Amino acid sequence: MEMFRLTRADAVEQALRMAAPALDRRGAAPPVRFLAGGTTLVDLMKLDVERPGLVVDISRLPLDRIETTAQGGVRIGATVRNADLAHARPIRERYPVLSEALLSGASAQLRNMATTGGNLLQRTRCVYFRDVAMPCNKREPGSGCSAIDGYNRNLAILGTSAACIASHPSDMNVALTALGATIHTRGAAGERRIAIDDFFLLPGDTPQRETVLEPGELITHVTLPPLPLGTRSHYLKLRDRASYEFALVSAAVVLTMKSGRITQARIAMGGIGTRPWRSPEAERLLTAGPAGDAAFEAAAAALLEHARPQSQNAFKIELARRCLVHALRTTIQLA
Repeated sequence: MEMFRLTRADAVEQALRMAAPALDRRGAAPPVRFLAGGTTLVDLMKLDVERPGLVVDISRLPLDRIETTAQGGVRIGATVRNADLAHARPIRERYPVLSEALLSGASAQLRNMATTGGNLLQRTRCVYFRDVAMPCNKREPGSGCSAIDGYNRNLAILGTSAACIASHPSDMNVALTALGATIHTRGAAGERRIAIDDFFLLPGDTPQRETVLEPGELITHVTLPPLPLGTRSHYLKLRDRASYEFALVSAAVVLTMKSGRITQARIAMGGIGTRPWRSPEAERLLTAGPAGDAAFEAAAAALLEHARPQSQNAFKIELARRCLVHALRTTIQLA
Protein backbone atom coordinates (compact mmCIF):
# COMPACT_ATOMS: atom_id res chain seq x y z
CA MET A 1 0.00 0.00 0.00
CA GLU A 2 1.27 3.49 -0.86
CA MET A 3 1.77 6.05 1.89
CA PHE A 4 -1.21 8.38 2.37
CA ARG A 5 -2.48 10.99 4.81
CA LEU A 6 -5.64 10.26 6.84
CA THR A 7 -7.82 12.95 8.37
CA ARG A 8 -11.31 13.01 9.84
CA ALA A 9 -14.18 15.41 9.13
CA ASP A 10 -17.05 16.18 11.50
CA ALA A 11 -19.10 18.31 9.08
CA VAL A 12 -19.74 18.29 5.34
CA GLU A 13 -18.19 21.73 4.80
CA GLN A 14 -15.11 20.63 6.73
CA ALA A 15 -14.75 17.54 4.52
CA LEU A 16 -14.97 19.68 1.38
CA ARG A 17 -12.37 22.13 2.71
CA MET A 18 -10.00 19.28 3.53
CA ALA A 19 -10.26 17.98 -0.02
CA ALA A 20 -9.82 21.36 -1.72
CA PRO A 21 -6.09 22.04 -1.09
CA ALA A 22 -5.12 18.62 -2.45
CA LEU A 23 -7.14 19.28 -5.59
CA ASP A 24 -5.40 22.61 -6.08
CA ARG A 25 -1.95 21.00 -5.94
CA ARG A 26 -2.60 18.00 -8.13
CA GLY A 27 -5.10 19.29 -10.69
CA ALA A 28 -7.07 16.69 -12.68
CA ALA A 29 -5.56 13.63 -10.96
CA PRO A 30 -7.69 13.48 -7.79
CA PRO A 31 -5.46 12.64 -4.83
CA VAL A 32 -8.36 12.57 -2.35
CA ARG A 33 -10.86 9.88 -1.45
CA PHE A 34 -13.70 10.04 1.05
CA LEU A 35 -13.83 7.04 3.41
CA ALA A 36 -17.05 5.80 5.01
CA GLY A 37 -17.39 2.03 5.40
CA GLY A 38 -14.23 1.36 3.41
CA THR A 39 -15.37 -2.03 2.11
CA THR A 40 -14.28 -1.17 -1.44
CA LEU A 41 -11.75 1.63 -1.01
CA VAL A 42 -9.49 -0.05 1.54
CA ASP A 43 -9.53 -3.28 -0.45
CA LEU A 44 -8.41 -1.45 -3.62
CA MET A 45 -5.75 0.52 -1.73
CA LYS A 46 -4.27 -2.76 -0.48
CA LEU A 47 -4.18 -4.01 -4.08
CA ASP A 48 -2.42 -0.78 -5.18
CA VAL A 49 -5.32 -0.02 -7.53
CA GLU A 50 -6.35 3.11 -5.61
CA ARG A 51 -3.48 5.43 -4.59
CA PRO A 52 -4.93 8.50 -2.88
CA GLY A 53 -2.57 10.96 -1.26
CA LEU A 54 -5.29 12.07 1.15
CA VAL A 55 -8.13 10.04 2.68
CA VAL A 56 -10.88 11.98 4.46
CA ASP A 57 -12.85 9.90 6.98
CA ILE A 58 -16.52 10.97 6.69
CA SER A 59 -17.98 8.18 8.81
CA ARG A 60 -18.94 10.63 11.58
CA LEU A 61 -20.82 13.06 9.34
CA PRO A 62 -24.55 13.43 10.17
CA LEU A 63 -25.57 11.64 6.96
CA ASP A 64 -26.83 8.38 8.46
CA ARG A 65 -30.59 8.91 8.60
CA ILE A 66 -33.50 7.44 6.63
CA GLU A 67 -36.41 9.89 6.49
CA THR A 68 -39.79 10.13 4.78
CA THR A 69 -40.05 13.25 2.63
CA ALA A 70 -42.98 15.67 2.58
CA GLN A 71 -43.88 14.37 -0.89
CA GLY A 72 -44.15 10.78 0.35
CA GLY A 73 -40.77 9.57 -0.89
CA VAL A 74 -37.70 8.63 1.13
CA ARG A 75 -34.42 10.43 1.80
CA ILE A 76 -31.41 8.16 2.45
CA GLY A 77 -28.22 9.60 3.92
CA ALA A 78 -24.95 8.75 2.20
CA THR A 79 -23.51 7.00 5.26
CA VAL A 80 -26.55 4.82 5.95
CA ARG A 81 -25.32 1.24 6.23
CA ASN A 82 -26.62 -1.27 3.69
CA ALA A 83 -27.98 -3.52 6.43
CA ASP A 84 -29.90 -0.67 8.06
CA LEU A 85 -31.33 0.41 4.72
CA ALA A 86 -32.41 -3.10 3.76
CA HIS A 87 -34.31 -3.57 7.02
CA ALA A 88 -35.76 -0.06 7.35
CA ARG A 89 -39.55 -0.20 7.48
CA PRO A 90 -40.21 2.42 4.74
CA ILE A 91 -37.91 0.50 2.37
CA ARG A 92 -39.32 -2.95 3.11
CA GLU A 93 -42.91 -1.75 2.80
CA ARG A 94 -42.73 0.75 -0.09
CA TYR A 95 -39.58 -0.18 -2.01
CA PRO A 96 -39.10 -3.94 -1.54
CA VAL A 97 -37.00 -4.16 -4.72
CA LEU A 98 -34.29 -2.15 -2.94
CA SER A 99 -34.41 -4.23 0.23
CA GLU A 100 -34.21 -7.46 -1.82
CA ALA A 101 -31.28 -6.12 -3.85
CA LEU A 102 -29.31 -5.11 -0.76
CA LEU A 103 -29.91 -8.42 1.00
CA SER A 104 -28.73 -10.33 -2.07
CA GLY A 105 -25.37 -8.53 -2.07
CA ALA A 106 -22.12 -9.28 -0.24
CA SER A 107 -22.28 -10.85 3.24
CA ALA A 108 -23.99 -9.80 6.45
CA GLN A 109 -20.67 -8.54 7.81
CA LEU A 110 -20.04 -6.36 4.75
CA ARG A 111 -23.61 -5.05 4.72
CA ASN A 112 -23.08 -3.90 8.30
CA MET A 113 -20.18 -1.72 7.11
CA ALA A 114 -20.93 -0.74 3.51
CA THR A 115 -22.73 2.57 2.93
CA THR A 116 -25.17 4.00 0.41
CA GLY A 117 -22.68 6.51 -0.97
CA GLY A 118 -19.91 3.94 -1.16
CA ASN A 119 -22.14 1.47 -2.98
CA LEU A 120 -22.94 4.11 -5.60
CA LEU A 121 -19.20 4.36 -6.27
CA GLN A 122 -18.43 0.63 -6.15
CA ARG A 123 -15.75 -0.36 -8.68
CA THR A 124 -15.87 -3.26 -11.12
CA ARG A 125 -14.81 -6.77 -10.18
CA CYS A 126 -13.03 -7.34 -13.50
CA VAL A 127 -9.95 -9.37 -12.55
CA TYR A 128 -7.67 -7.26 -14.76
CA PHE A 129 -8.77 -4.01 -13.10
CA ARG A 130 -7.79 -5.48 -9.74
CA ASP A 131 -4.42 -6.85 -10.92
CA VAL A 132 -1.89 -4.05 -11.35
CA ALA A 133 0.43 -6.38 -13.27
CA MET A 134 -2.05 -6.48 -16.18
CA PRO A 135 -3.01 -3.74 -18.67
CA CYS A 136 -6.34 -2.06 -17.88
CA ASN A 137 -7.65 1.14 -19.46
CA LYS A 138 -9.97 1.76 -16.50
CA ARG A 139 -7.05 1.69 -14.07
CA GLU A 140 -4.34 3.09 -16.39
CA PRO A 141 -5.79 4.88 -19.46
CA GLY A 142 -4.17 3.89 -22.71
CA SER A 143 -2.63 0.66 -21.44
CA GLY A 144 -5.18 -1.62 -23.14
CA CYS A 145 -8.03 -3.94 -22.14
CA SER A 146 -6.78 -7.39 -21.17
CA ALA A 147 -10.32 -8.74 -20.80
CA ILE A 148 -11.27 -8.49 -24.47
CA ASP A 149 -8.92 -11.35 -25.38
CA GLY A 150 -8.76 -12.81 -21.88
CA TYR A 151 -11.09 -13.98 -19.14
CA ASN A 152 -14.42 -12.23 -19.73
CA ARG A 153 -17.11 -14.68 -18.58
CA ASN A 154 -18.46 -12.31 -15.91
CA LEU A 155 -18.20 -9.10 -17.92
CA ALA A 156 -20.62 -6.89 -19.84
CA ILE A 157 -22.51 -7.51 -23.07
CA LEU A 158 -24.17 -4.07 -23.22
CA GLY A 159 -22.57 -0.63 -23.24
CA THR A 160 -19.08 -1.93 -23.96
CA SER A 161 -16.42 -0.23 -26.08
CA ALA A 162 -13.09 -1.08 -27.64
CA ALA A 163 -11.48 0.34 -24.50
CA CYS A 164 -13.43 -1.51 -21.79
CA ILE A 165 -15.93 -4.34 -21.29
CA ALA A 166 -16.03 -4.31 -17.47
CA SER A 167 -19.44 -4.96 -15.92
CA HIS A 168 -21.01 -2.79 -13.22
CA PRO A 169 -20.96 -4.77 -9.94
CA SER A 170 -23.66 -3.28 -7.68
CA ASP A 171 -27.05 -4.77 -6.80
CA MET A 172 -28.24 -1.66 -4.97
CA ASN A 173 -27.61 0.58 -7.97
CA VAL A 174 -29.73 -1.61 -10.24
CA ALA A 175 -32.68 -1.26 -7.85
CA LEU A 176 -32.11 2.49 -7.45
CA THR A 177 -32.12 2.83 -11.24
CA ALA A 178 -35.44 1.01 -11.53
CA LEU A 179 -36.85 3.27 -8.80
CA GLY A 180 -35.72 6.49 -10.51
CA ALA A 181 -33.55 7.67 -7.61
CA THR A 182 -31.93 11.11 -7.44
CA ILE A 183 -28.39 11.54 -6.10
CA HIS A 184 -27.60 14.73 -4.16
CA THR A 185 -24.05 16.04 -3.91
CA ARG A 186 -22.02 18.97 -2.63
CA GLY A 187 -18.74 20.20 -4.05
CA ALA A 188 -16.74 23.26 -4.99
CA ALA A 189 -19.51 24.38 -7.36
CA GLY A 190 -22.24 23.98 -4.73
CA GLU A 191 -25.08 21.48 -4.53
CA ARG A 192 -26.27 19.23 -7.35
CA ARG A 193 -29.26 16.94 -7.93
CA ILE A 194 -28.36 14.15 -10.38
CA ALA A 195 -30.91 11.71 -11.77
CA ILE A 196 -29.47 8.23 -11.47
CA ASP A 197 -29.97 7.72 -15.22
CA ASP A 198 -27.43 10.54 -15.72
CA PHE A 199 -25.03 9.55 -12.94
CA PHE A 200 -23.19 6.56 -14.44
CA LEU A 201 -21.11 6.98 -17.62
CA LEU A 202 -20.53 4.52 -20.44
CA PRO A 203 -16.84 3.64 -20.89
CA GLY A 204 -16.41 4.94 -24.45
CA ASP A 205 -12.75 5.89 -24.77
CA THR A 206 -12.56 7.19 -21.17
CA PRO A 207 -13.39 4.13 -19.04
CA GLN A 208 -11.47 5.56 -16.09
CA ARG A 209 -14.34 8.02 -15.55
CA GLU A 210 -17.31 6.03 -14.27
CA THR A 211 -19.64 8.76 -12.94
CA VAL A 212 -20.31 12.46 -13.46
CA LEU A 213 -18.88 13.33 -10.02
CA GLU A 214 -16.16 15.96 -10.06
CA PRO A 215 -12.98 15.56 -7.97
CA GLY A 216 -13.74 16.39 -4.36
CA GLU A 217 -17.52 16.24 -4.85
CA LEU A 218 -19.29 14.46 -2.00
CA ILE A 219 -22.52 12.45 -2.16
CA THR A 220 -24.70 13.63 0.74
CA HIS A 221 -27.94 11.69 0.23
CA VAL A 222 -30.23 9.86 -2.18
CA THR A 223 -33.95 10.46 -2.61
CA LEU A 224 -36.56 8.01 -3.85
CA PRO A 225 -39.77 9.34 -5.41
CA PRO A 226 -43.19 8.39 -4.06
CA LEU A 227 -44.66 5.50 -6.01
CA PRO A 228 -48.23 5.47 -7.40
CA LEU A 229 -50.89 3.28 -5.83
CA GLY A 230 -50.82 -0.17 -7.37
CA THR A 231 -47.03 -0.28 -7.67
CA ARG A 232 -45.24 -3.51 -6.91
CA SER A 233 -41.55 -4.37 -7.27
CA HIS A 234 -39.13 -7.28 -7.19
CA TYR A 235 -35.40 -8.02 -7.54
CA LEU A 236 -34.10 -11.27 -9.02
CA LYS A 237 -30.41 -12.16 -8.97
CA LEU A 238 -28.82 -15.09 -10.80
CA ARG A 239 -25.28 -16.05 -9.79
CA ASP A 240 -22.87 -18.96 -9.60
CA ARG A 241 -23.55 -19.61 -5.90
CA ALA A 242 -26.33 -18.74 -3.50
CA SER A 243 -24.53 -16.15 -1.36
CA TYR A 244 -21.63 -13.70 -1.33
CA GLU A 245 -21.42 -13.63 -5.11
CA PHE A 246 -21.79 -10.98 -7.78
CA ALA A 247 -24.57 -11.23 -10.33
CA LEU A 248 -24.14 -12.95 -13.65
CA VAL A 249 -27.52 -11.38 -14.44
CA SER A 250 -30.02 -9.54 -12.29
CA ALA A 251 -33.31 -7.72 -12.85
CA ALA A 252 -35.04 -4.99 -10.87
CA VAL A 253 -38.69 -4.57 -11.83
CA VAL A 254 -41.05 -1.77 -10.73
CA LEU A 255 -44.57 -2.02 -12.17
CA THR A 256 -47.74 -0.03 -11.57
CA MET A 257 -50.81 -2.17 -12.19
CA LYS A 258 -54.45 -1.25 -12.78
CA SER A 259 -57.22 -3.69 -13.73
CA GLY A 260 -54.67 -6.34 -14.67
CA ARG A 261 -52.69 -4.07 -16.99
CA ILE A 262 -49.29 -2.46 -16.56
CA THR A 263 -49.77 1.31 -16.66
CA GLN A 264 -46.20 2.25 -15.75
CA ALA A 265 -42.97 0.26 -15.88
CA ARG A 266 -39.34 0.79 -14.97
CA ILE A 267 -36.90 -2.07 -15.31
CA ALA A 268 -33.14 -2.24 -14.85
CA MET A 269 -30.72 -5.10 -15.26
CA GLY A 270 -27.38 -5.84 -13.66
CA GLY A 271 -24.47 -8.11 -14.50
CA ILE A 272 -24.85 -7.48 -18.23
CA GLY A 273 -24.02 -3.79 -18.62
CA THR A 274 -21.13 -1.44 -18.02
CA ARG A 275 -23.67 0.50 -15.93
CA PRO A 276 -27.10 -0.46 -14.51
CA TRP A 277 -29.01 -1.08 -17.74
CA ARG A 278 -32.39 0.39 -18.67
CA SER A 279 -34.28 0.22 -21.95
CA PRO A 280 -37.06 2.79 -22.50
CA GLU A 281 -38.29 0.75 -25.46
CA ALA A 282 -38.60 -2.38 -23.30
CA GLU A 283 -40.58 -0.39 -20.72
CA ARG A 284 -42.84 1.03 -23.45
CA LEU A 285 -43.63 -2.46 -24.74
CA LEU A 286 -44.72 -3.55 -21.27
CA THR A 287 -47.42 -0.85 -21.19
CA ALA A 288 -48.52 -1.24 -24.82
CA GLY A 289 -50.84 -4.21 -24.30
CA PRO A 290 -51.98 -6.92 -21.89
CA ALA A 291 -49.55 -8.05 -19.21
CA GLY A 292 -48.33 -11.51 -20.10
CA ASP A 293 -45.55 -13.59 -21.58
CA ALA A 294 -45.84 -12.06 -25.05
CA ALA A 295 -45.17 -8.58 -23.66
CA PHE A 296 -42.44 -9.88 -21.36
CA GLU A 297 -40.61 -11.65 -24.18
CA ALA A 298 -40.89 -8.57 -26.40
CA ALA A 299 -39.47 -6.37 -23.64
CA ALA A 300 -36.56 -8.74 -23.09
CA ALA A 301 -35.81 -8.85 -26.82
CA ALA A 302 -35.81 -5.05 -26.99
CA LEU A 303 -33.51 -4.69 -23.99
CA LEU A 304 -31.03 -7.23 -25.37
CA GLU A 305 -31.22 -6.14 -29.02
CA HIS A 306 -27.78 -4.49 -29.02
CA ALA A 307 -25.99 -7.04 -26.84
CA ARG A 308 -22.42 -7.70 -27.96
CA PRO A 309 -21.09 -10.78 -26.15
CA GLN A 310 -17.43 -11.60 -25.79
CA SER A 311 -15.74 -14.97 -26.27
CA GLN A 312 -16.92 -16.45 -22.96
CA ASN A 313 -20.19 -14.71 -22.03
CA ALA A 314 -22.65 -15.24 -24.88
CA PHE A 315 -24.70 -17.35 -22.44
CA LYS A 316 -25.68 -14.11 -20.70
CA ILE A 317 -28.08 -13.22 -23.53
CA GLU A 318 -30.35 -16.21 -22.89
CA LEU A 319 -29.82 -16.01 -19.14
CA ALA A 320 -30.82 -12.34 -19.14
CA ARG A 321 -33.94 -13.07 -21.19
CA ARG A 322 -35.06 -15.75 -18.76
CA CYS A 323 -34.18 -13.62 -15.74
CA LEU A 324 -36.24 -10.63 -16.89
CA VAL A 325 -39.24 -12.69 -17.99
CA HIS A 326 -39.28 -14.57 -14.67
CA ALA A 327 -38.90 -11.34 -12.66
CA LEU A 328 -41.82 -9.77 -14.56
CA ARG A 329 -44.01 -12.83 -14.02
CA THR A 330 -43.22 -12.79 -10.31
CA THR A 331 -43.91 -9.07 -9.97
CA ILE A 332 -47.36 -9.12 -11.53
CA GLN A 333 -48.35 -11.97 -9.23
CA LEU A 334 -47.43 -10.07 -6.06
CA ALA A 335 -50.40 -9.13 -3.90
